[in-house]
Amino acid sequence: MTVSKFYLPDVGEGLTEAEIVSWKVKPGDSVSINDVLVEIETAKSLVELPSPYEGQVGELLAQEGETVEVGTAIITIATAGHSMLTSPTPTLAQAAMANEVFVTADSEIDGAVDAKEEGSGSVLVGYGVGGHAATRRRRGGNAPAPTPPAAPAVVTPIPQAVAPVPVAKRPASLPVTEAVPVIAKPPIRKLAKDLDVNLAEVEATGLAGEITRDDVIRHASQASVFRNIQTPEWPEEREERIPVKGVRKAIATAMVQSAFTAPHVSVFVDVDATRTMEFVKRLKNSPDFAGVKVSPLLILAKAIIWAVRRNPTVNSTWTDKEIIVHRYVNLGVAAATPRGLIVPNVKDAQEMSLLELAQSLEQLTLNARDGKTSPADMAGGTITVTNIGVFGMDTGTPILNPGEVGILALGTIKQKPWVVDGEVRPRFVTTLGASFDHRVVDGDVASRFLADVASVVEEPALLLD
Repeated sequence: MTVSKFYLPDVGEGLTEAEIVSWKVKPGDSVSINDVLVEIETAKSLVELPSPYEGQVGELLAQEGETVEVGTAIITIATAGHSMLTSPTPTLAQAAMANEVFVTADSEIDGAVDAKEEGSGSVLVGYGVGGHAATRRRRGGNAPAPTPPAAPAVVTPIPQAVAPVPVAKRPASLPVTEAVPVIAKPPIRKLAKDLDVNLAEVEATGLAGEITRDDVIRHASQASVFRNIQTPEWPEEREERIPVKGVRKAIATAMVQSAFTAPHVSVFVDVDATRTMEFVKRLKNSPDFAGVKVSPLLILAKAIIWAVRRNPTVNSTWTDKEIIVHRYVNLGVAAATPRGLIVPNVKDAQEMSLLELAQSLEQLTLNARDGKTSPADMAGGTITVTNIGVFGMDTGTPILNPGEVGILALGTIKQKPWVVDGEVRPRFVTTLGASFDHRVVDGDVASRFLADVASVVEEPALLLD
């Protein structure tokens, strides 16, 4: 038996460090190839790291809650038939060759990518650039084993049995939840209605299989990260100190970079969204959308895509040398999660039907709530939408997602008095707020774009154009 060390890899996002969230194995456990060893938290997401070896777990070299640097040994596995690095302090490049390349099942990253910069060496997806070693994954056993530069380490070829985890693809449709009997007293049903909880989705813990008040509150707390369901008691500690790391550190860096780099300009408009609300209601009753979440955000997303076609410069990226106008829409959706604000995006949203877009938005939301958003899902966004209306807010001045020049905020939609044909009537009204990078987007373009979005919210039939 050979004791092999497993080194913390860069999971394809330029990672320099990560926090050990939870170990999925313990010393003495038997593991097979691709069994999940540990869950780590990066600056962007939670990632499960599978085992590239088959054998018996030896020692856990990092504790839960500990932050470790990429290239650090975190676990030993007793394997048969091959040896690992013998150098006590391996470089990142050596660690890259020692570990198999892999990503979690919800990532779209696979294979090996060569570095574009001269002299930087190859980028092995899952590890980033390390030293000057030029490496590439072996395929089919015909390619030669990677040869490192002169170093006091002995490296053996990567085991041929290791295979990448299959990449998860966007589902063609989402399953419809089967109806099950729900046992709940009238007060519990009222509480569920007030908290917007679907009782069919709540796990019952009552002695007779009934849903209790605690069940409803627990489900509401899990489903909503922004509503204060209960008022806790004052804690005994007078202060709490929270380390700035992970997602919170990434958010802070991005917001400071955006706020003090791009000159923001914001515009606002009140919109009669009554016909959008009627359209959403019809979609919810449509058999084609059965089991798919439909909300006004879906119509707004379609409106943004339509307005981008008419005002393409709002879908750009600024560099010091040029403005890159994207002829596609990777629509970012700001999502509030228990771990902080993240912005995954729907790739090539301009190619999707209304149903496909609804499914993609729902899947992004579910992944974000479960902490399963992959680095690939958060890379390459071109324009962002944020729904602050779910917080009960009328409007706001959103900060641009770094690398983008436009972001639009949807305020709460509620009935207000509105003048229609000279008469005051109750209508569903919302406020749209948008911020732009004034280096790229002039005031007239910003106004035309927001007016186009507002026109679709007022009359969704324009999407048929």
